[in-house]
Amino acid sequence: MPRRQKPAGVPEDPAARVIPRREVRALCARLRRRGKKIVFTNGCFDILHAGHAQYLRRAASLGDLLFVGLNSDASVRRLKGESRPVQKAADRAYLLASLSCVSYVAVFPEDTPLRLIRDVMPHVLVKGGDWKGKEIVGADVVRENGGTVKTIRFLPGRSTTSILARARRDVGG
Repeated sequence: MPRRQKPAGVPEDPAARVIPRREVRALCARLRRRGKKIVFTNGCFDILHAGHAQYLRRAASLGDLLFVGLNSDASVRRLKGESRPVQKAADRAYLLASLSCVSYVAVFPEDTPLRLIRDVMPHVLVKGGDWKGKEIVGADVVRENGGTVKTIRFLPGRSTTSILARARRDVGG
């Protein structure tokens, strides 16, 4: 039976850009061999909001493709508390992969993305402006391999924590 062609103008399923952890190193090695400048960032991205979208677009502009490391559900719970994450990792990954500026997403179970950064070995490591002056996890690894580390200012007044607090006030919680 012939394979059905995807109609013109229909984008690929974003789930195809969510990469299993075991495939990350090989994928990124192929991308580097093709001369692609890889940008990496990471986070929980629990409730995707305009601040995230702006941050990710700016990060993507620093290279040819943006690879996002996403904290697993257990990792988010350890970092943010038992009431988090609000959304499961699979849903958060799908939403991130749906953004045109995000090339690939991989979920990592550790509290820091260090192992994933070593596998991706990005040309540019990006973190939010709240990390300015702090030691960014993986910065030493990236710099030792000829890469750079950048911080990007956040869009003021946008955060998952503030959105959740506002929602709790609005419902009387």
